[in-house]
Amino acid sequence: RRGLEAAGGRCVFTSEIDRDAQEAYACNFGSEGLFGDITAIETQDFPEHDILTAGFPCQPFTRRGSRMGFRDGRGGLFLEIPRVLRARRPA
Repeated sequence: RRGLEAAGGRCVFTSEIDRDAQEAYACNFGSEGLFGDITAIETQDFPEHDILTAGFPCQPFTRRGSRMGFRDGRGGLFLEIPRVLRARRPA
């Protein structure tokens, strides 16, 4: 986020399911465009954008995490990325 903002970009959407993390995020960046669970957001509600940056929990796949992979509910969150891309087709 900071790198793109330094280059003139603007963040229009952030998804964070954890309430404490949402609070910390809001303290640093404000709450405009801050949403909760991305899987609960309707496809048409994603804002138009030119660039998509994304991250997802690594704990399901790391040695320090649960190592449950796709059996962990967080393991498939990266599949939300193509859903957003199909919905909004950024430039």
